[in-house]
Amino acid sequence: MMKMTGKAFAKKLFGANYERLPRTLFVDVIVFWGLYIAGFQVQIASFIRVLMISTFTAGVMWQAISSKDNVVELTAMLMLPYRRREFVFSYVGVLGAYTVLTKTGLLFAVLLAVSAWNPVELVGMILCMVHAVFMAAAVYSVRKYWYVGGLWAAAIVSAILFLGNELLVGLLLLVNGLFAVLILWRADGYVFYQKESKKSHAVWQRKRASLWRYFFRYLSCHKNYLLNTAVMWCVALVLPCFLRKMAGLSVIPVGFAVLSLNTPICILLSCDPDLEQAVRFLPGQKQRFCIPYCLFIFLCNMAADVIFLLSWQIQNGGITVLMIAGAVFFAMQSAVLSVLLEWFYPIRGWKIESDLWHHPRKYVVPVGMLLLAGAVPSCPVLLPVLLGLLAVEAVVFLFLCWR
Repeated sequence: MMKMTGKAFAKKLFGANYERLPRTLFVDVIVFWGLYIAGFQVQIASFIRVLMISTFTAGVMWQAISSKDNVVELTAMLMLPYRRREFVFSYVGVLGAYTVLTKTGLLFAVLLAVSAWNPVELVGMILCMVHAVFMAAAVYSVRKYWYVGGLWAAAIVSAILFLGNELLVGLLLLVNGLFAVLILWRADGYVFYQKESKKSHAVWQRKRASLWRYFFRYLSCHKNYLLNTAVMWCVALVLPCFLRKMAGLSVIPVGFAVLSLNTPICILLSCDPDLEQAVRFLPGQKQRFCIPYCLFIFLCNMAADVIFLLSWQIQNGGITVLMIAGAVFFAMQSAVLSVLLEWFYPIRGWKIESDLWHHPRKYVVPVGMLLLAGAVPSCPVLLPVLLGLLAVEAVVFLFLCWR
């Protein structure tokens, strides 16, 4: 039973013949070898590596478990007779393998290539991955008592930060991992099942305002999207503290570029195939969708940029009108490019929602904005030119959407 369940979910995540796995591992090896032979080295403290791998793995594992794309398979499996413990551990094991091999593997390859490590630290990083997988699954299984899971996660992060001793941290993760396994041992398969929301994402017909209702209804049905936006706002609050140590006011455009990395709101068509089909086939929906969608992303980006500027003014001061104009430019530019990517190059062929969040395409717009942010401080005259370019681009965008 355990083998059959694991194989069913593995074929969904890795492909019918597991063809996705060799490709992913090949990319990880190429990234590791490229960085290693380049000789690029960064000094990273051991507890920082542990924290990076643990939080990243736990976050991806949580996304994988909470993905609504598993509802169909779970419904079919739970309708059949099953052994409770075998089902739970096979399901968690397959999602954990997917998380570690396809997502954390790339981060693991980068850390191994750019930092010094020994065999003991290597074993410790592997232990971190396994621990994060089981802990994320255990916290999800008791999500009804969310405050318990929150305190548990906060306690582990605090212990990693303040213990300082690698042996003690490793022992803590081992004991805590066994405790998470014990919780899963007592869990049932239904703790991972979530009913599809009954809220309808109705496609607008007459009033354009209904599209805005769709946006906010969609966000209200996907609390993780709202959480990601809240995290970006927290990043906007603390980012001035880090950037002011680099190069003063010239790094403010870098902050705007970093804050454009809000993946969930930029994949609306990719994550909802029914919406994409309706938008593309119903008459007159191109301009009705693209223009409000661009404004929606712009407002989300602008909210983060405003928080960033206010935080910078409070901590450092010196905000000018030109910097506010720069915030408008970067927010609008990233919004326009994100909508154009979604319209012309939507992500298809994904298995679960986590594939969308970590698709390489998510870095196209932020990297472009980062390169532009590096060019603006070196040539201050470039900003007014870019603002004029934005005006022209907006006109072209409206024309393409309207015709």
